[in-house]
Amino acid sequence: MKKYSIRNFTQGIKNLIYWLPVIWKDRNWDGFYIYEILQHKIAAQSKHIAKGDIHTRAQQDARRMNVCVSLIKKCQEDFYEMEYMDYCETEFRFEDSEKEGFSELFIDDISENLDDYFKKYPLIYKRASKGEGPFSHEERDGDGKRVIAMNIASINQSRARKLLFKVMEDNLEKWWG
Repeated sequence: MKKYSIRNFTQGIKNLIYWLPVIWKDRNWDGFYIYEILQHKIAAQSKHIAKGDIHTRAQQDARRMNVCVSLIKKCQEDFYEMEYMDYCETEFRFEDSEKEGFSELFIDDISENLDDYFKKYPLIYKRASKGEGPFSHEERDGDGKRVIAMNIASINQSRARKLLFKVMEDNLEKWWG
């Protein structure tokens, strides 16, 4: 009995050390930190399952967990939300606002190659060009291509988030069950 107590105490200390950097940086105001905790746990579990290889699906489960870790990173970084900007060259400038002490941000388009972005996601392009997505054409002063790109980005970001939680929903019981 004493042997297990020492082993549990040792494991508890290792867990504190392992989790300390994540918990230290944790904040309650942003979903980023929830993803950070989830990513940390799933990455550790993936490593443990792959290394132990103690059940028939161990390597498959570890790969699925790694897919989740990758999707978590993309969700945290707003990867898909920002992707369309890789197809645009813009210049950011600040000008004094009418309110004293404040500045206004202006974004000037220098060039864009959004047609290549649209080709990358033809099915999502169809949906976005029909008006699906959170941004309406009226919001952007007739800048239709950018609005479609922003809607594609938003739809893709949402799809990544849904896929992450779908993979987890379909597999969580198997991983920790």
